[in-house]
Amino acid sequence: MPETTLTPGPETQRAFRDALGCFATGVTVITTQTDNGPLAFTANSFSSVSMDPPLLMWCPARASLRHDAFVSAERYSIHVMGEDQLELAIHFARSGDDFDAVSWQPGAGDIPHLEGVLARFDCKAHATHPAGDHTIILGEVQRFATRPGKGLIFKQGMYGGFLKQP
Repeated sequence: MPETTLTPGPETQRAFRDALGCFATGVTVITTQTDNGPLAFTANSFSSVSMDPPLLMWCPARASLRHDAFVSAERYSIHVMGEDQLELAIHFARSGDDFDAVSWQPGAGDIPHLEGVLARFDCKAHATHPAGDHTIILGEVQRFATRPGKGLIFKQGMYGGFLKQP
């Protein structure tokens, strides 16, 4: 099939989004503590930035009602979801302040630590940078925890996992 070349713009926004969806990403849930209680955000825009110092980044949409709380958060935890945690990821994508039916424990600074995740990175705010309709949030990792397992994947608007290779 021949390649189609387009220029990003309002008329090609859907095609651009579909092209970005060709790249599979992991799924994370970021948590913080606010004056109104715990808050969470499901994101697939997560990446390692630096080993020294240990920096991670993620990018919430500026249109999100939770954007400002996370941009101003001094501390937060990034949780990497296991392939068995789809419901948890979807739950926090829909409702960031509903922790009633979720298994979690307060960590340092009362930051919610979700139970059963593949990895957790406890971060302090390092920097934020405006980036179009998103904000790049850089966090310096203070502590991290891991468990064995396979990660939850997001690609082309769908969630999934890894297949066992022959």
